[in-house]
Order: sequence, then structure tokens, then C-alpha cells
Amino acid sequence: MGRTVARQVTILVVLAAAAFAFLAAFATRHGFFDLKVYYGATNYWAHGHGEIYDYLKPLSKYGYTYPPFAALTMLPMAILPWTVTIIVSVAATVLVTLLIIYWFLRPVIARFNWTPWFTLAVAAILAAVFEPLRETVNFGQVNMLLVFLVVADLILLVYDRPSAAPNSPARRWGGVGIGLATAIKLTPGVFILYLLLARKWRAAVVSIATTGAATLVAAIVAPHASLIFWSSAVFDTDRVGSLSYISNQSLEGVAARINPDQPSNVVWGLMIIAVLVVWVWQLRRSLRLGDELAGLALTGVLGCLVSPVTWVHHLVWLLPAMLLLTARGLTATGRRRTRLLLLDLGLYVLLSSKLVWRFDNHFTGWGAILSDSYVIASVVLLVCLPLSAAGRPAASGDAGPAPSEPASSRPSSDALAPGHLTSDALASDDLAQEDLAPDRLASGGSRSARAVGVADLGQFDRAAVDAPDRVAGGGAVGPEAEPRVEPAGGVVRFQHP
Repeated sequence: MGRTVARQVTILVVLAAAAFAFLAAFATRHGFFDLKVYYGATNYWAHGHGEIYDYLKPLSKYGYTYPPFAALTMLPMAILPWTVTIIVSVAATVLVTLLIIYWFLRPVIARFNWTPWFTLAVAAILAAVFEPLRETVNFGQVNMLLVFLVVADLILLVYDRPSAAPNSPARRWGGVGIGLATAIKLTPGVFILYLLLARKWRAAVVSIATTGAATLVAAIVAPHASLIFWSSAVFDTDRVGSLSYISNQSLEGVAARINPDQPSNVVWGLMIIAVLVVWVWQLRRSLRLGDELAGLALTGVLGCLVSPVTWVHHLVWLLPAMLLLTARGLTATGRRRTRLLLLDLGLYVLLSSKLVWRFDNHFTGWGAILSDSYVIASVVLLVCLPLSAAGRPAASGDAGPAPSEPASSRPSSDALAPGHLTSDALASDDLAQEDLAPDRLASGGSRSARAVGVADLGQFDRAAVDAPDRVAGGGAVGPEAEPRVEPAGGVVRFQHP
């Protein structure tokens, strides 16, 4: 045991050193740029210097772009010192990322009897290199907190499991997380569409009601700010920056880079329709199989593609799909295992490579394709994400039998209540095939329960900004401004915004 732990610690030290070297050499330091905007705007507004949408970060054109309810959730920044705000932002992002990784990889850990803390640590180190996640941390963005709200809502409250059974009190709250995420930032609203198509009517109604209630609360507390946002700011794109900017890895970004001077709405619209058709097709297949985790992951990918602006740090919505692809690859067998793991590795390397930045403002020749590399990765995930009848979440502790357990000793599906399912079938090649019906045999010739796809779990008064504030005329604000890169350096100072 002692030698095993020592070997695991050595592996982690080597991996962490390699990741640190990579990040030191290649990661761009943004100096918590977006967090400075949040912090400055919140202090400016809370301390009575003007409307939150009038604020502009000093020496920039960037201001607050989220709905008023998001501003209410950020009010603690008005009393927290800047350094503490940074610590809270980074710690919260790390914590929710670890939880999401654990939820998706727990069945794999149980199946192969891996050491949980070691597996989670390896995955966390690899995640730190993943460009969308490292950009989220370096910008001080809220993306991972929103991903967590959606994923936790679906896994803990919406999907079938004992504590969220039809008559469970917990079930009544299903949809709240999606509703709150949508009220904070409009993009997660795509998951409401997913709930409707999945016929999860109660959760859909709860999510819509939650979004409406949160927006109403914000309107009561901050009526003028709400009027500005919903009457003009939400439609104002002047401060977004160029849609052809290389960081915009959405379909509209693709259309804009084809002709930066006159982007074609027709081309964009046709691409949107094509992607929606593929998503609906994949979603219907996942629903037939009962593969709820795939529905979650596919919808995250869809949101990245159809949003008008998807900066690179927004691509953390691909993380559930990447984790699911990893889990399905590890538990597959034969050539299918090799294919899935190679696909997973290729996408991970691409999405950690900063490749698109080499083609900034170079949209001809190879640049016409490689400038859209991350969009292509999203499309590949949407089309190629493996589906399985093994995709239902289950209760904690129901991760399934160990690989060595004889098939004959496993309980049949008739003996299991909803949510108490085995994970053995997750590795079956047959279950992951396209035309599989939910009741296909999990192994051998006898009927078997469908396997789980994820295990269950259970988020001094300070003067206003030191630097002088600039006030924008008219108080209008567009969607989130394009990311700005501050000078790179070995150390990011806790510079006050």
C-alpha cells in the first residue's frame, strides 16, 4: 500500500510539473480581466456612482453585459477586497470543476477499482491544461459556475434516481438550476429547450418560472437597470467587438470570417438549421436509449455552436461531452475502445493547443479552415459522441459490479427499482451502437438492466474602484465584450481594477 501511494504521488508530481511548464510557456495571462469588470461595475453601482450599465473599465471600452439578476448575485463584491475576490473566484471554479469531473468519472473509477483521489487528481491536472478552462480561470469568468448549476440540476434533481423519484420532494426543484443560470446569463436557456424536447415538463416549467421570478426580483430591486437592459442593452452589439474575431468559435464566427466586411446571415442561418437537425436527431436517439447524460452533453455542445458569440472560454460547455467521451472510451472494448480514446485524445490536444490564435486575421488558404478549428471540434462532438443505453444516472453507491463479478450473479432489471442500475453494460460495444433499442441485451443472451452513466452526489465596505471610472453615454451595453489579452508575464499581480 505504501509503495502504491508513493508511486501515485510521484506520478502526480511529474504530471503537475509538466502541466505547470506547459501553462508557464503557453497560457495567456489575462490578469482576471473580466473579473475586474464585474468588480468595478458592482462597486460603481452599489456605492451610488451611477447605473451598472454606465460603467466602463478604466482605459477600455468594456463594461457590464449580463442581465440585472447577475448583478444582484455579484453584490458581495461590493464589500470584499479585490484579492479576496480573486481567491473566491478561482476556488469556486476549481471546486465545481472537480465535482463535475467526479460525477462523470465515478462509474469508471468503480468499474476498474481505481483509487478515487488519484484518478480525480490526474483528471484535474489534465483539465487545467484544457484551454477553455484555463481561459475561464485567467479571465475570472463565471462560466464553470453556470455549467455546474445546469449539470447539478439535471443529475441531482431531474434525472431518474431514488432521491428524485416522481413523488420525491427533491423532484419538485428540478429545473431551478437551469432557471437561475439562464437568469444570470441567457445562453443556458438552450437547456430549457432540451427539457421540453425530452418531455420533462415539470422541470421545464420550473426552469421557466425560475428565470421569470429571478428577472422579476431584479426588476423590483433595480428597476432602472432592468429597463436599460431589457429595452436596449440586450439588443446593442456595438461593444461586442468584431464577430470575426478569432476567439469567436461559434457558427456566426465562421460566417463572419468567410466575409468579415459583410457577414452573410443566410450562411449563418443555414448552418444553424443544419446543426439543430443533427442535435434533434442525436437527442432523439439518446432519448430512445434512455441516455440522459448524452442529452446533457449534446445540448452543451449545441449552445456553443448556435450562440452568436462563443469566446474560447465559453467552450467549457464542451467539458461534459469530453468527460462522457472519455468515460465511454475507457469502458468500451476492442477496436471501439481504441477509436473512442484516439478521438478523445485528438480533441483534447486540439482544444488545448491555442491553434486558432495562429490564424488571427488570416482567414484565407489553410486559415479558412484552421481559424475555425474549435468550431470543427464542437461539430465532431455533436456528430460522434457515442450513445449508450448505459447513460442513466444512479444513486450513490450503485456504480455496478466489479469487472470480475460473474454475469450470472448480477441482478436482473426486474429486481431493480429505477435508479438502482448496474454499470457493467457501459463497456458493451453493442449497447453503444447507433440502432440499439433500450431493451437490447446488455451481455450474453439474458435481459439485463441498463447501466449507469454517472453516479449521484448528495455550491468591509470598500471604496469604489480606485482607478477613475468612465461613463458611457446612453447606458447601452451589448453581449459580452471580446476577450482582451493583457501583457503576458510569469506572475499575475493582484492589481486592483
